[in-house]
Amino acid sequence: MNAIISASELASDLAGENPPVLLDIRWQLSMAKAAGAPAFDGRAEYRAGHIPGAVFVDLDADLAGKAGPAGRHPLPDVEHFGAVMRAAGVSADRDVVVYDGGQGWAAARAWWLLRWTGHPSVRVLDGGLAAWTGPLESGEESPAEGTFAPVTNTTDLLDADAAAALARSGLLLDARAAERYRGDIEPIDRVGGHIPGAVSAPTTENVTADGTFRPAAELAARFNSLGASGTSEVGVYCGSGVSAAHEVLALAVAGIPASLYVGSWSEWSSDASRPVAKGPDPQ
Repeated sequence: MNAIISASELASDLAGENPPVLLDIRWQLSMAKAAGAPAFDGRAEYRAGHIPGAVFVDLDADLAGKAGPAGRHPLPDVEHFGAVMRAAGVSADRDVVVYDGGQGWAAARAWWLLRWTGHPSVRVLDGGLAAWTGPLESGEESPAEGTFAPVTNTTDLLDADAAAALARSGLLLDARAAERYRGDIEPIDRVGGHIPGAVSAPTTENVTADGTFRPAAELAARFNSLGASGTSEVGVYCGSGVSAAHEVLALAVAGIPASLYVGSWSEWSSDASRPVAKGPDPQ
């Protein structure tokens, strides 16, 4: 199954006999807020207007654990995550489509978590809510309880040691902006720079001007030029494991499997004993 779905395809599926479960994951990275601007309230945005039938899921509360030494968005408690998914109507035998406000990062985090915990059929709305031209509903939805029981795996997940090893033996992609990779600036974490051996691959370069993914062949060519030859293992990290999930999604669109270092730079840089590389080159 394709990892993404277009707005027109979603509209058709929603009109069918067995429509997918819809999850609304609107969220904004706090560092992107303008000085003095009010905090972004995804639930309020959802209540004001969402795709009919969609259920809101809070990224910080439900798709991540409490910030700490394991990073700013560590893995959520799996039992809590499962309960939230069931309350949203998720079952293993029913398709799921996730979307956010358009950037795609938050939706990709939900996509990755559902795939990591064993759901067989999850897609991201390409372009997010901005691509949707159909009607919107206001208020809250009350779906029937789902039956999804999460079962985690270790093959799609990297910890700090595994990420360091992969940077030497395979391909570790850094999905952050190039200036953060180089260490020119670091607006959030303790120190700037990157994991030694990691290759800069900003996730913003995976999408077009309207926020939809570049064609699969273009994405495959991009990742091939960065070292994803098809024979080596690929992993991705970012600041806190959110935009990196979007890059894992882009890799999936390109037909390239990849693992996610969830702790990412927020975990790596919190430990002063871990090495930090700076500049445009991996080493």
